[in-house]
Amino acid sequence: MESVIGWLILLIGLLLSVGAHELGHLIPAKIFGTKVSEYFIGFGPKLWSTKRGETEYGVKALPVGGYVRIVGMIPPAEAVPAVKIGGWPGRTIRETRESAMAEMQPEDHERAFYQLSWWRKAIVMASGTLVNLVLAVLIFTAVLTGVGTPQTTLTVAAVAECVPALGAAECTADDPASPASAAGIEAGDVIVEVDGQAVETWGDATAIIADSAGEPVPLTLERGDETVTTTLTPAQRETYVYAEDGTQQLGEDGEPLTQTVGYAGLLSEVRNVPQPITAGVELTWEYATASVQLIATLPSQLYHATLAILGLEERDATGAVSVVGVGRIAGDIASIDADGYSLLERSADMLMLLGGLNLALFVFNLIPLAPLDGGHVVTALWQGVKNGWARLRGLPRPGPVDIARMMPFAYVMFGFLILMAGVLIIADIVAPITFA
Repeated sequence: MESVIGWLILLIGLLLSVGAHELGHLIPAKIFGTKVSEYFIGFGPKLWSTKRGETEYGVKALPVGGYVRIVGMIPPAEAVPAVKIGGWPGRTIRETRESAMAEMQPEDHERAFYQLSWWRKAIVMASGTLVNLVLAVLIFTAVLTGVGTPQTTLTVAAVAECVPALGAAECTADDPASPASAAGIEAGDVIVEVDGQAVETWGDATAIIADSAGEPVPLTLERGDETVTTTLTPAQRETYVYAEDGTQQLGEDGEPLTQTVGYAGLLSEVRNVPQPITAGVELTWEYATASVQLIATLPSQLYHATLAILGLEERDATGAVSVVGVGRIAGDIASIDADGYSLLERSADMLMLLGGLNLALFVFNLIPLAPLDGGHVVTALWQGVKNGWARLRGLPRPGPVDIARMMPFAYVMFGFLILMAGVLIIADIVAPITFA
């Protein structure tokens, strides 16, 4: 049941996110008086629709996006300079314009999108992606402040029985007893002081213990209503060396590096700790920066995804994924069967995934290329530049930017997006990224 609820949270959240994105376009378009003929969630065959005023609202069979049809996106031929391009590009521009004009009634021209001022166009086209940004911030803030993030505490969750050998996880008969068990520390004890120093975090306590191999270390603990003192002598244990990102460090000879540290045999109790109200904004900025870097390296991402498909290298766990990959990660979260992993935590993880998807949509849609929203925003801004330059020179206001001229490139871009989706879908099936 918890798995089903987790899936429902993601699927319903995605549909609501798509609907909200399209509302971000529809509402300002209607406010500015532009005619909007259709508002649909999904693509393909129509499942349901209803008409309210001049706009048809509905749902289509394939829940992979949505759209708003704003009348008059393409200006008529008489409003723009003549197109002198031949071949496929010229034919594409002409057919796009003819198709756009065919859906317009004579009374629609005064309310056409191309008639809007440049700043109104920019608002209409940018508002959809801004909705995704707002949703991401709200979701991250709600989860981080309402549920919190898992953090180690000074409460002892468990005491190891022995000092395991290098690289081992299980105790054997030859392993010595752990210093924590020898010192009489029990699960549920709360560490207050280590070596006479008050500690505030688990990291503070373990840092002192790690630097005190073989040396007696006084401990002050809280056990229920009592204060307990004991002495812990950390054992010398050889461990592998890891970098901050979790990768194992190797020496010049290619062998894993090791170090000797003090070992107690204590495990911390992990609890969800609510974060400050600003945590959602901070995480949004962090993820947005990472998303920009990911998008900037998309050609490289596709190259390495292809190598992973061919079995020539391991899949990058931090790389781009398709909708199949997102579904697989959601499935991993939904199917986790671990003690202490509550419905609240499962739902929070699904919401964090949903927030990340909204943020990715925000960043991706702002790429200043047609057919993405960012391409339309750039043309609106270019219209503002043209208008300002003409005003400075005392010239008449120039005609609208001809979006139809962008369509040949838009089709090329659309083809690249299909190729990218295809490669990533295959990679997510052949060499999937899993949720750990």
